[in-house]
Amino acid sequence: MSSEPPVVAVEIGTSRIRALVGETRDNVNWMITGLGECPSRGVRKGEIVNVENAETCLRTALQHAEENGHLHIHQVHLLVTGGHIDSLVNRGSVPIMDTGHEVIREDIEHAMEHARTVALNDDRQILHTICQHFYVDDQEGVPDPLGLEGAKLSVDMLVIHGLLNRIRNLVRVVRSAQVEVQDVAFSGLCSALAVLTREDKESGVAVVDLGGGTTDFVVYARGVIADAGCFAVGGDHVSNDIARGLFLSVSEAERLKENEGNAMVDLAARSQKVVLASEAGQPARAVKLSDLNTIIHARMDEILSLVRNRLEQKELLHTFGGGVVLTGGGARMKNIVPLAEKIFGLPCRIGAPVGLAGLAVIAEGPQYAAPAGMIKYAFKTRPRDQGLGGTLISMMRGLLGK
Repeated sequence: MSSEPPVVAVEIGTSRIRALVGETRDNVNWMITGLGECPSRGVRKGEIVNVENAETCLRTALQHAEENGHLHIHQVHLLVTGGHIDSLVNRGSVPIMDTGHEVIREDIEHAMEHARTVALNDDRQILHTICQHFYVDDQEGVPDPLGLEGAKLSVDMLVIHGLLNRIRNLVRVVRSAQVEVQDVAFSGLCSALAVLTREDKESGVAVVDLGGGTTDFVVYARGVIADAGCFAVGGDHVSNDIARGLFLSVSEAERLKENEGNAMVDLAARSQKVVLASEAGQPARAVKLSDLNTIIHARMDEILSLVRNRLEQKELLHTFGGGVVLTGGGARMKNIVPLAEKIFGLPCRIGAPVGLAGLAVIAEGPQYAAPAGMIKYAFKTRPRDQGLGGTLISMMRGLLGK
């Protein structure tokens, strides 16, 4: 029996809209008890472009989740992505007021509150504030300053934020389907929570979620979450490139990508061809496999290089020993791991949700990482019961799995 009410995670993605139902077992294990999904319409690059179309698809996904999860869905936890998502590190400092200059809990709380006070534009919304390192005077990298002596306490806080109107548009779609949004969270963070073990986080690792219209990334380095963000480019861009380059419809390009696509160009197969079915009265024809995969390789190289360049700019590329973990639908592409290893110069692997029971398809699919991670996130943060308007505070130990 479940010890808590179920949680429903909703992902309004560029390619698919998903609703995932999760329950706990003895407050320790997570069980996936329902899944609903529908091809996405009204969404581009992770952002809403047509509320009515997106609402129709969401209702279908919710209905399927209700049917196989045997429940009625009133509220959900909503995943947020898009190129508007970014992060920064802000430092907050306070004087240590105790007469003996000993750090007490009030000092820690005050320092963290200062670090959360970030001067963002009015159109930005803070999604998460994640504690990184403390500093007592000149002593750096203090994991727990309680009881130490000093004159000043400082803390670095990673602040993940996005455009308020883009977040509200996602919420509007959910509410138009007669469902309330209980909480929101960044998709990339949830993907990391789903696929990483405690050892992964401690050794340092980058999680790259290859979605239909976006590429999320989260980096664990030096014992903390060091960086996070999103690029507004993904698998749909690959399909569009194929459609333009080979003079195909987008639907045929998508099918060709999924069935024959390869992130690496196999020179031995350059003479091979793929026969395409006739469409719209056009006769059947063949395309070279090498042409198809050259197009795919170029775009996937660009996507992964965007993340690599970001890590280089932040001086993080060589600070984690766990390599790179790929999630999202794009992680299913043939030879994506060798391409990623070539670009990052690090070991890479496909990540699938861990620590989950229930529907086997979830555990096997990197495309379910984000909603599966949202299930974990929801149960971890449930006691805080915070609304959309407030700052969602994610404490370091909870997110690092400690």
